Amino acid sequence: MNQPFASAQVAHRATPSKPLLLLVDDTPQNLLLLAELLEADYELRFARNGEQALAAMAMQPQPALVLLDVMMPGMDGFAVLQHWRSRLDTASVPVIFVTACDDDADEERGLALGAVDYVTKPIKPAVLAARVATQLELKRARDSLAAHNANLEALVRQRMGEVLLVQEVSIRALASLGETRDNETGHHIRRTQLYIEVLGRHLEHHPRFAQALSPQRLRLIVNAAPLHDLGKIGIRDDILLKPGKLTAQEFEVMKTHAAIGAEALERAMREVGREVGRERSEAQYAPADTGTDPLAFLHVAREIAGCHHEKWDGSGYPAGLRGDAIPVSARLMALADVFDALISRRVYKAAMPLEQVRQILLEGRGRHFDPDIVDAYQHCESAFLAIAQQYADEPEAPP
Repeated sequence: MNQPFASAQVAHRATPSKPLLLLVDDTPQNLLLLAELLEADYELRFARNGEQALAAMAMQPQPALVLLDVMMPGMDGFAVLQHWRSRLDTASVPVIFVTACDDDADEERGLALGAVDYVTKPIKPAVLAARVATQLELKRARDSLAAHNANLEALVRQRMGEVLLVQEVSIRALASLGETRDNETGHHIRRTQLYIEVLGRHLEHHPRFAQALSPQRLRLIVNAAPLHDLGKIGIRDDILLKPGKLTAQEFEVMKTHAAIGAEALERAMREVGREVGRERSEAQYAPADTGTDPLAFLHVAREIAGCHHEKWDGSGYPAGLRGDAIPVSARLMALADVFDALISRRVYKAAMPLEQVRQILLEGRGRHFDPDIVDAYQHCESAFLAIAQQYADEPEAPP
């Protein structure tokens, strides 16, 4: 029979073939009685006081269940259990109090602290054996369920990652299709995405933007940004590809690209909504629930495509929205798009020096742009410049 009288004795094999129990009692006779009752079915580890119990719990392998006395010198059983329940690595180990304290208040306290059962002395062997077996079976069921849930969560994360990858590739392909008909260059999409991400991260704790720029929603905004000029697919080549300045009439046609893009994404939302049984009215689309709404991405993409040419003072297009009526996603895109257009070379213009770009953005504060977003740009200007340099366009080949 195992000897239960040494300090924190390990009375089990390195890898126990039977469930391992930790028995804690300051009376050797009580430990001996428990050992005689349980050693045939379980591996046993022993401790004679609270401090030894903590040391025994820290040893590997961890006990599957603890039988814990309450009245012990120094650290009593209640204090031991409180310590275990406060630690992530021991919080889920089931503990049965086995004690001479038969007062109802003591039992209530023990259960309130997290004990799974409370057995009073003198011990009834059959009752104790049944309660130990029951708690171990419940623990096995909980562990199995936790492992199953962890596997399901890992599978969901893997599948979600695959879906998001397909989504990103599809977005880039669609955006690239628009680029083939535009004077803007291939890196414009990547640069504006990164500008928006920099601004969003700077503003995510700002009281005006905390809700609109939660990590999940900011990711949607960044991923949807490449579709901001989707509507240019609907603009005639003689206007879209014109190397010089547009006439007033041509510019009016060009301005329709924002509404064209928003309308295309709105149609997509309606069709997807019908397919997934989520068809709703226009008012119900805002704000998108980024956690559960399958249409959230399309909603954000539509905001950006339709509103990134709106201006803070209401003088923009296509709807003349003013101030906070302009979606945050579109306000971020507005500054990112203008910065990139100014600092980049085009076939019809040279790149502006940073000082001039900065002056134009500052002059647009409170007129073209949300003032707080301009302020964020000033804090992040060096990051913008680094992005512009890292993703600079290739020089054009000579004719």
